[in-house]
Amino acid sequence: MENAAVLREWFERVDSNRSGNITALQLQGALSVGNLDFSLSIVQQMIRMYDFDGNGTMNFEEFVALNKFLLKVQNLFTVLERGRGYLNPDDVYEGLVRLGFSLDSPSFLTVCESFDKNKKGMVRLDEFISLCIFVQSARNLFNSFDTTKQGRVTLDFNQFVYCTANCRI
Repeated sequence: MENAAVLREWFERVDSNRSGNITALQLQGALSVGNLDFSLSIVQQMIRMYDFDGNGTMNFEEFVALNKFLLKVQNLFTVLERGRGYLNPDDVYEGLVRLGFSLDSPSFLTVCESFDKNKKGMVRLDEFISLCIFVQSARNLFNSFDTTKQGRVTLDFNQFVYCTANCRI
């Protein structure tokens, strides 16, 4: 599969010390080459989302999973932006629904506002990706506490602190 070979080559270039894993700083630098400029905290969140072995870095298989997610979000952005280069809040909401997220209005507006850096109702690609990473990470964390799969959890203070520390961006 050509795509896997291209990804492997790209991964090996980023893995400059040949450890078989890339760090958040290495991933951040590699993404910026592709004009995707993310803060270090967002890149760390990307790694946490797909760090299946829990070592704080990203191996090739984890990198492939992240790449699949990023391509899905980028393709959706391209469909929704209609040549404008940005999404308005209605587009962002539609994008989240297409990705399988259902947020009530107050939650959606808060999240949308948090990732609209210029506060103009125009969400760029990197902001949309960051927003989707946040919502996906929040879902993953919520699901780890929702053991009965009823859509509700009860947290003690320590669990709440753990959750906020793991979803910060």
